[in-house]
Parts: sequence; structure tokens; C-alpha cells
Amino acid sequence: MTNAKNIYLVGPMGVGKTTIGKALAKNLTLEFVDSDYEIEQRTGVTISTIFDIEGEDGFRNREIRMVTELAERKGIVLATGGGAVMSEDVRKALRHNGLVVYLHASIDMQMDRTRNSKNRPLLNTGVDRREVLEQLMQEREPMYRQEADVVYETDGRSPQTAAREIAGEVRKLWQF
Repeated sequence: MTNAKNIYLVGPMGVGKTTIGKALAKNLTLEFVDSDYEIEQRTGVTISTIFDIEGEDGFRNREIRMVTELAERKGIVLATGGGAVMSEDVRKALRHNGLVVYLHASIDMQMDRTRNSKNRPLLNTGVDRREVLEQLMQEREPMYRQEADVVYETDGRSPQTAAREIAGEVRKLWQF
């Protein structure tokens, strides 16, 4: 794809932002970037370690800086962290030069996809995981929907199917 715009994937943990993002980038011949991975690469520690040392606020500050920096690139598919869209700075950066795709999944699907994950600090607090996912969805979903150019339901779809269908939507919106 020769268009220099970006695609930003937003949504809660467990919806497939990274997995679908990789397939989508390949489909559209764009570079794939994951903001959490980039934070881990730069700091040399896991997101969980950052949460342990700096707390959620410290992590969110790093996330805001990372996403706003990455949004300046051209021709990427960027998988953002689940809470990134809550920052006005992040929302402005995402609106600047790309399309925002909200990946949605049911709480049951999120539970299934995150059940074995040890590197999700918000789910490893001792509080019931379903309760946490429901609370996060209640807080964040209005912002996901507000910012989205495309809303895509991931339940029951393979990453390849999702990537192909989202690529079709992107092509229509970008008219190529």
C-alpha cells in the first residue's frame, strides 16, 4: 500500500489487537507495531514490572509518550494498549493521520483469550477477572466507540478473517 496513513487498533485486552494487527499489516503491506512491545523493548522490562515499580500512572505516562511518538510514523498498523484511548493526548495523535479501528469482543471471549496470560497487571490483582473486565469495558467502551472510524466484532472470527474484512473496510474508506 502506498498510502502513508496509519491504522490504529483500539479495544480492551483479549480482543486480538496484536494478532489481528499483524495479519492486517501483512494484508495491507504496512509495518506492524505494538505499543506495549515497544515500551518493553525500550525499558528492558515487562509491563507487569513497570506496574510494580511505577504503578499504573507511571505506565500510562510511558504509554502516552510511546503512542504519540509512534503515531508520527507513516504507514503503520499500531496495536495500542487497552487503556491508551483514555488519554486526550493519545486520542489527538490517533485522529491526526489515520483510521481508528475498535476491535470488540464479548466479556466471555476476553476471559477465554486472557485466561493464561501472566503479563496483564490489571487482571492479576486478586480481584475476579470477569469483574475487572466488565468494569474496564464499562469505563472505556464509550471512548472506544467515540474514536472509532470502524467498529469490528472479533467474536467467532479467525485473525485472518478479521484482517481480511478490516482491510476491505479500510480500502473503502481510503478509496483504493
